[in-house]
Amino acid sequence: MAKVYDVPADVLIGKLADILKNEDIPAPSWIPFVKTGAHADKPPQNRDWWHTRCASIMRKIYLNGPIGINELRKDYGGGKPYGYGAAHHKNAGGAIIRNAIHGLEKLGYLEKVEKKGRVISKQGMQKLDRLSTEILKEMIVENPKLKVYT
Repeated sequence: MAKVYDVPADVLIGKLADILKNEDIPAPSWIPFVKTGAHADKPPQNRDWWHTRCASIMRKIYLNGPIGINELRKDYGGGKPYGYGAAHHKNAGGAIIRNAIHGLEKLGYLEKVEKKGRVISKQGMQKLDRLSTEILKEMIVENPKLKVYT
């Protein structure tokens, strides 16, 4: 069985976002109007960015868990130049990450570890590993040399 480490992140996040669209993960009503953080100039242009962010957070917690919301804010933040000189890092918005995590917890994909952050649950790990296996099988059909990774 393939793991999340074995498949490209963009393919995994895209397919997981499509799956999360069909599940009952609530998107807040303010999603069309919000920027993703102080480092962003405009709101995201992709209409499905909420599900993509949820999928990305789920993958990041799988890889780095237990991880807290402040650490995720640092990861999703970015630099914004102020006049001359180098860009200064700004954290991403915490409400987006918090709402995504709460939605994933309601679905049973994440669990809270006291004073440490969130980890992926058994159900979430199974979902990601099965999806990774499907993606690897599709990649093997396109490129038979990848069969050594199964």
